[in-house]
Amino acid sequence: MKTKSIKYILAAGLLCCGLSATFTSCSDILDEQPRSQFDPTFFTTKTGIEGGLTSLYAHLRYFYGNGYWLNICETGTDEYTYAQSADGNFKDADLSGVGQLTATTSRSDALWGTAFANINTASGIIENGAEAGISSALLAEAYFFRAFDYFLLVQTFGGVPLDLGAGELKFNTSTVRTSVRNTVPEVYAAIFADLEKAVADLPETPRLTGTATKNLARLFLSKAYLTYAWWLENPNNIPTYPECSRDASQANSYFQKALETATQAINAPGPYALQPTFYDVNVATNDRNSEIMLYADHDENEKYGNGGSGYGWGSGGSPENFAYWMTTFNYTEMTAKAASGNTINPIQREAVQALGRPWTRMAPIADNFMEGGVWEDAVKAIDSRYDATFTLRFHTNWQKAGGSDAYVFGANDMHVGPNEIFFSWVPESEDSKIDYTVSSGNGNGNLGFGVMPGRADFVVAVNHISRKKYPINWKLGIYRTDNAGGLGSMVNGGSPRPFNVAKFSEFYLIAAEAAVKLGRNDVARNMVNVLRARAGKQTFSQNDNVAVSVDYSAEMLAATPDIITVDYILDERSREFWGEGYRWYDLVRTQKWAERATNYRIAGSGYTDKDLQSFRRDIPASYYLRPIPQGQLDGMEMTDAEKEAYQNPAYRN
Repeated sequence: MKTKSIKYILAAGLLCCGLSATFTSCSDILDEQPRSQFDPTFFTTKTGIEGGLTSLYAHLRYFYGNGYWLNICETGTDEYTYAQSADGNFKDADLSGVGQLTATTSRSDALWGTAFANINTASGIIENGAEAGISSALLAEAYFFRAFDYFLLVQTFGGVPLDLGAGELKFNTSTVRTSVRNTVPEVYAAIFADLEKAVADLPETPRLTGTATKNLARLFLSKAYLTYAWWLENPNNIPTYPECSRDASQANSYFQKALETATQAINAPGPYALQPTFYDVNVATNDRNSEIMLYADHDENEKYGNGGSGYGWGSGGSPENFAYWMTTFNYTEMTAKAASGNTINPIQREAVQALGRPWTRMAPIADNFMEGGVWEDAVKAIDSRYDATFTLRFHTNWQKAGGSDAYVFGANDMHVGPNEIFFSWVPESEDSKIDYTVSSGNGNGNLGFGVMPGRADFVVAVNHISRKKYPINWKLGIYRTDNAGGLGSMVNGGSPRPFNVAKFSEFYLIAAEAAVKLGRNDVARNMVNVLRARAGKQTFSQNDNVAVSVDYSAEMLAATPDIITVDYILDERSREFWGEGYRWYDLVRTQKWAERATNYRIAGSGYTDKDLQSFRRDIPASYYLRPIPQGQLDGMEMTDAEKEAYQNPAYRN
């Protein structure tokens, strides 16, 4: 293989891993302590190695929970487009003619430097750990994270360098500023070797809450096998870079490995298990549950839980968890005439999971909620994942700000009291019953709301989702325990919740997708149906804020098609992981991005805009790789021609 080195990456590796740890805390979570840097001698001591291991987990905060990273993983897919207040970060990613995705504008830069910094730290731990007296089980955590980061990189950019300056997969202390990229097969060979080592040496149960285990490594190994199999098969002739040959005849062997690895984990789950309902997976009061295998951790009571930056007025930068801002429209602009005669905001900004800080940067595409979409009315009626994914009903909270009014006037001039529903999204089938021309005296006529007979809440049907108002992604919402009955003093800050990275439920969909590719429809259907049966059960409606007893599991299973296709798997992945940052990778892996995301519909950017407009994206095959960040190119001492050759072809000057 080729020799290569990168000072730009080295600097990040030595200076940006700003956390160390002690392993002697009485707590069962990582005890983080800030450090300004790691140097090579730091990794020759047991304390240094342990600090480096902690930093491997901390580095997840620098992209998971970052709103711009969520944007590049979701905007431009069949789930999200840019919203009314979006700037170029979101419009560039949409590829619909309102911006341009370049090496400078692509927010995949959030991954590049952070991942290579972590890879270098992991290599330092691996090289020095045994001599420092670190067990093979602890070293396996470094193997896992090195593979984890390389897997993200190769999916995003294509082939990337395995040698950061001191040799392939070696800890780098070099100052040379040149680089040569390895091919995709070479990178996957390293990923497979590291993950197989991690599976062999990691424990069955985590040493601390949230640390790596055998089955966590199996999750990413099975997904890497699956992704590489698709890459080998290359059904739609998507180009790769650096250019290299690929043998499609090997694809089935990797699909088989993906199926076997995922099935093995399902059959021997260890400490992991599906939650009884989908609501239980994502409700903030149940964070870090048995279904969550890896997360970028935050904690409102942990001194360094937000990287030491606190949770006050949000900075909109890592390591803060501010991703939820992006998918939250400005619900605070609703007004109502109160019992006193004053006009007030019945729904105010609050640090609760259904609301939080509104930024109006990412809007869900309306087609998803209409006939033929993943959330069509037939799905809404029996699939609890709809209720447990979106904020669809907005409850009043003016009393939490000290308001004394007994009620406000809602639709049809009916009274709406504290904690009652003031505005709702309703199914497409209800649209014909809505009068959008009525403007009652409370000032909401300019918000484009409608009314239905006998209902006190204003309504809009989901086939009128616009760039200005839309269902909020409830799963990502903020949650605090210190609101003291009020709106919350940290309502403008980042969320102290962990951002989920990996879920046990994904094993079923990895296995199903591999089974489809292998012609094992029976296996695929059985795997999908495990999650669909769970989705039919509901014990709490988060939108109505009330306990329920619902079991549509039989109806969910009856609605599963006889033949499972890749498109159906993608539909199920959307319903299971909507808006969590999976989507671009899912569409790129299956080579379905252009097919499923080129055309979309959404209403305009004004509150009264309700008629859907059609948009078309330009998604050439060469865009299935993101651009190498301009900062990386600028940091290398190479000729302009060499830098141009380093860049992925679609983004060259």
